[in-house]
Amino acid sequence: MSSTPASASASASTSPSTSPSASPTASPTASTSVARGDTAAPLTSLHDRAALAERFGRDPELHLFELGDLDEPFWSHTAWYTTSADGPVALLYAVGDVPTLLGLARPAHADRLAGLLRAMRPVLPRRLLAHLTDGGADALAPDYRVEHRTAMLRMALTDRSALAPHLGGASDARPFGPVERLGTADLADLRALFAAGYPGNWFDERMLTTGPYVGIRDAGGRLLATAGVHVHSAARRVAVVGNVTTHPQARGRGLAAACTARLCEVLAGSVDHIGLNVRADHPTALSLYRRLGFTTVTGYEEAVLTAS
Repeated sequence: MSSTPASASASASTSPSTSPSASPTASPTASTSVARGDTAAPLTSLHDRAALAERFGRDPELHLFELGDLDEPFWSHTAWYTTSADGPVALLYAVGDVPTLLGLARPAHADRLAGLLRAMRPVLPRRLLAHLTDGGADALAPDYRVEHRTAMLRMALTDRSALAPHLGGASDARPFGPVERLGTADLADLRALFAAGYPGNWFDERMLTTGPYVGIRDAGGRLLATAGVHVHSAARRVAVVGNVTTHPQARGRGLAAACTARLCEVLAGSVDHIGLNVRADHPTALSLYRRLGFTTVTGYEEAVLTAS
């Protein structure tokens, strides 16, 4: 789930598994029910990872984050809910101050997702960051009011051949180094780059050990651009690109494209599905990702919700 919008440097939005969050204020229960038509559907808490993986694996590009969160260190901080054996599943991720609610569904299941969200009201915390299919936040009204709403897109890499023109490095002929792998030794340089080019992004140093990060430096060794991941699960064969950032003084020279292309090339050795989240009103980022072979999977809303 995204906790920070894409920056002017074409940064992908952050993942659900990395959004700061807190434990739900109520316990999961199978006795809570929601009216749907003339029936009452019980709210069920799910705990079988294999069954969840099979369920999300039917539409992996829509459920990249859910599949990634089936792995530790995320799994132990998750709660999963549904109201039907074959309908939508919602994820509540709980670590930190503001919980994250993720609920995405295809248009044919939008009504069932709305019913699920209404059923979840007794187990939701008073304040949360929600990533929901369009209209999902409205299903929680009037119990929850929307403080902030942002239109987002989920994109997936569908044309890997589009990466090739960008794998040679920066398009500018100035003296930039090659795209290199980054690690924990580069933490200070990454933090400096984010402060300059993507202030307010969510980055945890553990990301450098759970998935690949790459970057480009100038002739003096200063880190000018980077691309990394928020979710990387070789077991589930999925990855989510994030924290794509270029220093303001180095934009427009193909550095973000070179880093993202190289990152996707690295990821291709361990995953089948690569995606990202991006603001729908960010033309620079959208143009970049489309050139790299990403296409839109679905639109959704990112919203901060507070109990009325």
